[in-house]
Amino acid sequence: MIIPVVMAGGTGSRLWPMSRELYPKQYLRLNGDKSMLQETISRLDGLKIVPPILICNEQHRFLAAEQLRQLDLAAGNIILEPVGRNTAPAIALAALSATTHGENPLLLVLAADHVIADKNAFHQAITNAIPYADQGKLVTFGIVATGPETGYGYIQRGEPLGENKMAFDVHRFVEKPDFETANNYISSGEYYWNSGMFIFRAKTYLDELAKYRPDILDACQNAFSNIEKDACQDFIRVDKEAFLACPDESIDYAVMEKTAEGVVIALDAGWNDVGSWSSLWEVNPKDTESNCITGDVFTHSTNNCYINTDEKLVAAIGVDNLVIVNTKDAVLVIDKSKVQDVKKVVEYLKNNQRREYKLHRESYRPWGHQDKVVETPRYHVNRVTVKPGGKFSLQKHLHRAEHWVVLSGTAEVTLENNTFLLTENQSTFIPIGAVHMLANPGKIPLELLEIGSGSYLAEDDIIRLKDHYGH
Repeated sequence: MIIPVVMAGGTGSRLWPMSRELYPKQYLRLNGDKSMLQETISRLDGLKIVPPILICNEQHRFLAAEQLRQLDLAAGNIILEPVGRNTAPAIALAALSATTHGENPLLLVLAADHVIADKNAFHQAITNAIPYADQGKLVTFGIVATGPETGYGYIQRGEPLGENKMAFDVHRFVEKPDFETANNYISSGEYYWNSGMFIFRAKTYLDELAKYRPDILDACQNAFSNIEKDACQDFIRVDKEAFLACPDESIDYAVMEKTAEGVVIALDAGWNDVGSWSSLWEVNPKDTESNCITGDVFTHSTNNCYINTDEKLVAAIGVDNLVIVNTKDAVLVIDKSKVQDVKKVVEYLKNNQRREYKLHRESYRPWGHQDKVVETPRYHVNRVTVKPGGKFSLQKHLHRAEHWVVLSGTAEVTLENNTFLLTENQSTFIPIGAVHMLANPGKIPLELLEIGSGSYLAEDDIIRLKDHYGH
């Protein structure tokens, strides 16, 4: 059996305004009906796998758990990194988790935010790689390059292994080249794009890490020796202080560039790391004018554009080669050849402490999600969705009162010493200082409007008296 290890810790700022620090691209639906994380897991259907180990950061934990739940997967194998320390430590934590009971499983290491168009070719490459992983090799998947791309690292293959020439010794890893060097790589026929995907036995990786970077392994072992489960049992927390001492290093630098056991398998499966809006245009279906359109869009005399809108109608007339992205609180218009400059917008937002670099109007919580429909200094209006069985913490506020109006479903409200039910079109008032809690006891989602008003409306006015989710 194979344990997929899905690394989902990035922030994806190059796809702003859809991808943001607290809702990055791996959790977005960018290439189909599922999020990129969900697509990564779903494309493994047909392989002999067990539920994945997911590695993400603290801030994304409830979002990750909810997306696994939507796939009917238990969320108990989510390892939370207290800080980002790159791929070598992240994979070490997964390997330590996988060998806890003495097993030595195959680990299939994947990024959560890649597109792979040809599922069958992907499965075949994994099948081709397994015998080498079983022999104690560290197998990486080299993408068959389609051009001299300067945005990727490369892997130079060495001698072929076996007569079929599907696997090769790794000769070397090289950094992102300039265009002339990349062109020479492609012309030689010896280089692949570095995908960052691997398959190997868990103990093989730990042994090689011990050989070349024992400091990383020691830090990860110390962090993993003091793990704890959240109250909701979804998350594995490692010791923060121990993990802070871990060096920040990629698996390539820490192990793959040094090991004598590296093997590269060619992968030609329509791979794309979706690192920009232009690459997203490349991988999605287009109309007869080569426009990629999502949402309510009207076009006239418009060609080669990527247009994506959340809610509002977008009309594009007489324009070419643009990216137009409309979310609930921001609009991006940029020439498709300049998409790498999106980072300048994110830098501006960060420098000016604007919330749009970090937060969407919609946010996810362990009990469900909320959409901040109106936000002013004196009142907020949130559209709140509470999943069946979900509940707020028992809490109070010192500076604001709230009105709750049920739109659909059934609400169980605790207000001071009383507990009562509200159904569609019914409402209640929560005075300042009143102890209260909201729960959904029903079988369908509970939807309500929450109107908060007062002199101070920040999140730290929530005084939690009893928390159900280990905040």
